[in-house]
Amino acid sequence: MTANKRDYGDLLVLMALAGFTLWYLLDAIRVSSAIQNLLLILPLSLVVLAIVALEMGMRLKKGTLLVREEREGEPLHRTLPVVGLFAAYVLSLETLGFDVATVLFIAAFLVLKGERHWPLLGGYSLAFGFGVAFFFAQMLPYPMHMLILPG
Repeated sequence: MTANKRDYGDLLVLMALAGFTLWYLLDAIRVSSAIQNLLLILPLSLVVLAIVALEMGMRLKKGTLLVREEREGEPLHRTLPVVGLFAAYVLSLETLGFDVATVLFIAAFLVLKGERHWPLLGGYSLAFGFGVAFFFAQMLPYPMHMLILPG
């Protein structure tokens, strides 16, 4: 492998993800090792670290960890609308509420990605959007602005 074909980007991202996860977990344990504090943080941290280790192991086994893949990514003209849609979603949370904004974001994203089966698109957007909004409203210790669901 020549030096100009080496790519350390993927390795750096995996190491940064593992490092941040370990730092966050150790800081959470340092602050409070109570079960209530670690109930979500510990299992999620272990899952993230396992995924990082699995990815690094698979890439080392294939010999592709430091190799730049010559493949075309998604073109910029297809990526920018998604970035704009996400920005609109974040900016609309206060106005539309977390529940309605999430449903609309999911529906618009599916349309951008080519979904044209309207009953499936509407049903999935409503079920997943309201499900996520309800879940976070119940799990987070502070009130969330909702338009339809009780907040």
